[in-house]
Amino acid sequence: MPSTTARAGGIFLPIIKSLSLSAGSNPGEPSKKKLGSYLIQSQFQSAGNSSALFLTAAAQNLLCLRLAEELGVVISSPWVTWFKAASLPAITALLVTPLVLYMLYPPETKDTPDAPAMAAKKLETMGPVTKNEWIMVGTMLLAVSLWVFGDALGIPSVVAAMIGLSILLLLGVLDWDDCLSEKSAWDTLAWFAVLVGMAGQLTNLGIVTWMSNCVAKFLMSFSLSWPVAFGVLQAAYFLIHYLFASQTGHVGALYSAFLAMHLAAGVPGVLAALVLAYNTNLFGAITHYSSGQAAVYYGAGYVDLPDVFKMGFVMALINAGIWGVVGSFWWKILGLF
Repeated sequence: MPSTTARAGGIFLPIIKSLSLSAGSNPGEPSKKKLGSYLIQSQFQSAGNSSALFLTAAAQNLLCLRLAEELGVVISSPWVTWFKAASLPAITALLVTPLVLYMLYPPETKDTPDAPAMAAKKLETMGPVTKNEWIMVGTMLLAVSLWVFGDALGIPSVVAAMIGLSILLLLGVLDWDDCLSEKSAWDTLAWFAVLVGMAGQLTNLGIVTWMSNCVAKFLMSFSLSWPVAFGVLQAAYFLIHYLFASQTGHVGALYSAFLAMHLAAGVPGVLAALVLAYNTNLFGAITHYSSGQAAVYYGAGYVDLPDVFKMGFVMALINAGIWGVVGSFWWKILGLF
């Protein structure tokens, strides 16, 4: 599902609310700390790592690679390369995040012996998997397979997406009204058209190159090696997101410029392009306005605003440590630098 907001509002939040309400943890009340607050924070802070793990997990990921190509950084077998580079640091962070939050932001309810019986009852009420649901599962597997192996088969990613959509429309799982009602998808498409075109023109006119050379000269005036410049630029790219309310908007405005600065400072192109893209996912949980999913989770009423900022900052530092240490070790093995 290539949308963090859709996953948050369509899948995870309904599950979290159901579990919380069943445990007597209600939004906007002191009881929210029993279970709901922890579940919201745990999923919210984990979502950035899961989005960074797969190329097709978020719209901004594909935009990042498209903008990287504008600057001459072409990643072969993008889905596989993206997954391999992200796998070890992302999985490590996904395992660590719930444990860290359990210590720093613990739920009051730590034991739920009735949960298995309640889950079994809910599944029985839902009944067996329907025909349309099986079609949806099969179509998703086909689409992901084509995204992964498309280069070898000569099938572009956009064709894979259209094949999946066509199957769902032809077999009646979706109708055109369903497609038209996906306002966020059309909004993303419109933004992609504008932002990619604008970024391309800024590159063609030489503005991005001029700005990156200025920053590179400034960094070189301090005699910084490329690893140090890499760290400084990545940190700046991350922290600037406190001024943005959209990951896609951030990418459109700054990704090309920061990638060009990396290249001018001597950072290996593929490494710079991928890590900037991974950071684009990781900073989606630092505030209640940092991404579409952030607004969804905060709007559920289980987490107070000060806790959003506090835990967002703490988890940002922890993620930086994990991706910086584990990632550097892994990327060296993979030969990215």
